[in-house]
Amino acid sequence: MGEKKKKIGILSAGGDCPGINATIRGIGKTAIVEYGMEVVGIANGFTGLLEKDVIPLNESLLSGILTLGGTILGTSRMKPFKQQEGDIVSDKPQLIKQNYKELGLDALVCIGGNGTQKTANLLHREGLNIVGIPKTIDNDVWGTDVTFGFDTALNIATEAIDRLHTTANSHKRVMVIEVMGHNAGWLALYSGIAAGGDVILIPELDYDLDAVANCLLERSRKKKPYSIVVVAEGIKTGKKKNAGAYIAKKIRKMTGLETRETVLGYIQRGGSPTPGDRILATRYGSYAAQMIHQDVYGVMVAINGNKIGSVPLEEVAGKLRLVEPTSGLVNKALRMGVCLGGK
Repeated sequence: MGEKKKKIGILSAGGDCPGINATIRGIGKTAIVEYGMEVVGIANGFTGLLEKDVIPLNESLLSGILTLGGTILGTSRMKPFKQQEGDIVSDKPQLIKQNYKELGLDALVCIGGNGTQKTANLLHREGLNIVGIPKTIDNDVWGTDVTFGFDTALNIATEAIDRLHTTANSHKRVMVIEVMGHNAGWLALYSGIAAGGDVILIPELDYDLDAVANCLLERSRKKKPYSIVVVAEGIKTGKKKNAGAYIAKKIRKMTGLETRETVLGYIQRGGSPTPGDRILATRYGSYAAQMIHQDVYGVMVAINGNKIGSVPLEEVAGKLRLVEPTSGLVNKALRMGVCLGGK
């Protein structure tokens, strides 16, 4: 008798971002074409596992989704290991294990960011065959050089800052733009440098408002007609939640310069993925299918030095990949005269 055909499930959890559909396609097409597996999509993250809400995936359904933003499977932030208000299921992990078995799954691919990889690790500890794939525009998943979604968000943020240059110059203003990233400054640092930001504030580096104000006043004294300030949403602002508005208000008060703020928000997570993200997502997805074929579980697909491989989920869970304060890009920005908030 031949080897039993494997049946795998795919889910996307946490926030959406460009490239999830490309990843689903990469997993599914490789699993079906190369390895002859049966593939099902699980709707709405881990919620779909609780409700056994699955969608059979074939080559036809996987065609045409490479360029689509969002996720055809839907997503949710439901965390099965965390008791939440209104829960009617007393033991979600046990129900997930039961449904995994009843669905006949041999493996489960979990596409998501830090929270998803933490849950994936816990499910693997419960005995499920799990492979994780790192996804987030924040680029803060530990163990990989880059997550898919980051390149697209970087392009969107950079283009937005490029556009602010023209209106800032026309009105001779200071323009403050707040970008996403949670507690990581990758998006602010990269987009700020790519778009010629004069001040870049990220969570990993303490900033001094006097230093920021002095930098902007010095630019004004040198007859620089405008300034661009790029702010990561996760910088420390006391009790204030909106980092961009907080910094803009302080700049107005301390310098007297006309200042406006823009919060880019969810625009960074929408739309079609860049070619770079499509390729990265496809590589991640295809490699995940390969690992399932080889019965390698409890790992997350990762890229390090442009070489694809994997890292144990137990090493990923609970960690963040943050910008090193002494990193090369930080030092290069300082050498070019970019103010990073220090004196």
